[in-house]
Formats: sequence, structure tokens, C-alpha cells
Amino acid sequence: MPKKSDIATLVIGDTAYETTLTRKFASRKRYEKRDPRLVVAHIPGVIQVVRVKAGEAVRRGAPLLVLEAMKMANDMTAPLDGKVRAVHVRPGQMVAKGELLAELE
Repeated sequence: MPKKSDIATLVIGDTAYETTLTRKFASRKRYEKRDPRLVVAHIPGVIQVVRVKAGEAVRRGAPLLVLEAMKMANDMTAPLDGKVRAVHVRPGQMVAKGELLAELE
């Protein structure tokens, strides 16, 4: 039986729930909303082609670069309309998951 101090109240929508929280849940990394102007690698890999340069105007869905991972070519596309502020990678460069590839403005 959990101690009273181990019980937490979660409010989801208009409903309150009493529950116990695990240590793993309590120490989890908090969710942070991603900035849509930042294009990051979703998987580690190698940059094959960079198709844009700084200052170039792009439309949502336009190809920015190609990231090869596990022998698959992944087109990284513009998440929104805008202008390329900076490209932080070059062809042949290895990138880690979550690494910043390009910025839009």
C-alpha cells in the first residue's frame, strides 16, 4: 500500500486523478515544444547533399538536404515558408541525432 506522501494528483482536462508516480516518471526529461524554424537530424547519419544556401527563400516542404542513415536517403524538408538563415552542415559530414542542420527565419 503506497504511503499518502507517494500519491500525486494529476489533472487531465477537467478530471482529477489520484495516482502513484514512479521515480522514473518523476525524473523524466520534460517535454519542450520544438522550434519549427530549426531543422534537426531525426536520426544519426551522413549529409549527402545540401540543396540550399543561406539567404535562399524556401516554401514549406521544399527539400533542404539529404541525410543518409542506415543506407536510406532521407530528404530533410522545410517545415514552413521562409528564408534560410544558416546551413550548419556540409556534404560528407557525420551528424548525431538532434544535431542542428539548418535554421529558417
